[in-house]
Amino acid sequence: MRWVVISVAALLVGLLAYGVAAQGTDTTIDSALQKGERVEAPEKALPRLGEQGDGRVSDYKGKVVLVNFWASWCPPCTSELPLLERTQQKMAAAGATVLGINTRDATEDALGFVSKYRLTFPSLRDGGGDYAEKWGLTGYPESFLLDKQGRVAAAQRGPIDQAWVDQHVVPLLRQGA
Repeated sequence: MRWVVISVAALLVGLLAYGVAAQGTDTTIDSALQKGERVEAPEKALPRLGEQGDGRVSDYKGKVVLVNFWASWCPPCTSELPLLERTQQKMAAAGATVLGINTRDATEDALGFVSKYRLTFPSLRDGGGDYAEKWGLTGYPESFLLDKQGRVAAAQRGPIDQAWVDQHVVPLLRQGA
């Protein structure tokens, strides 16, 4: 009887692992960027963090947007905050914005994070992470730069740094693309 239970448990673990592996990561954005193409940002209505109602990435069409996926429990997310805030100030002055997407996090923890670090950029909530999967997220934080048409112009898998901002954000703001 013990061997039957162990066998069934092993089978279930194997099926779960296969299901996760078979689902894979969506590489649409990365593939397009490697070809020098821009694809439309994934779309979904999400609750606004700390505000009433829902929001969408497309609400910001007509602006350059730096979409940043973050979680309060993520140390690299915390590390990049000073740069994101400085970038937000520069982007806002140019009619652009950083847009945070809090994902796989408790609402109270996310709100505490925003308050503690005095974040000025808007954030949406993707509590279950379904929306993050549409972007092909592989970890946290990850950032995606959108042009004024709402297309992904650049992606950073992992924390951004000043060199990435200088290489991608600043030129897009200057050209107004």
